Amino acid sequence: MSEQRERPEPEPIRFYGTTWVDHSGGYSLRRYALGLGALLLAVAGALVLRLAYQGMAIAEAGTVLSTLFVVAFAVCSSMAFSRTLGDYTRGPDDARGPDDPSMRSIKAVGFLGVLLAYALRSAVEAPGEKRRRAEYDRAVERYERRDANRAARRGNPAARRGNGSRSGRRR
Repeated sequence: MSEQRERPEPEPIRFYGTTWVDHSGGYSLRRYALGLGALLLAVAGALVLRLAYQGMAIAEAGTVLSTLFVVAFAVCSSMAFSRTLGDYTRGPDDARGPDDPSMRSIKAVGFLGVLLAYALRSAVEAPGEKRRRAEYDRAVERYERRDANRAARRGNPAARRGNGSRSGRRR
């Protein structure tokens, strides 16, 4: 029974599909538009945070609470930025996956950092493309190696021995 495996397919990236493989289908335009969109959303988010801060000032919440508000968003944004940017470039062998549940709340509070990391990475390539390309290239390499080994094993094994004799066996 011969098991014929198909060539591995690339995993799609959100908003890009599989166009990241050959950079077709308006890939560059989409990349720049999504990066600009993320940058605009970060600016809008910063304006909303400023309104929230001004609301705390009007409510006279106090300096301790106002300082805590600013520090919490600054720390969470910087952590989310560095983690998100690292997730886009990190190799597939890393034990910490991009969907680490312990970072979800920090990324939610530090949404500015996530948006800025997305915009910055979009200037270079589709976010996550480097990691996906490494996984895809590795899968294609394994497939081609397996295919080459299968091709070398085809045929009658007795005929590959050279003389075709069956030494060591009784008839």
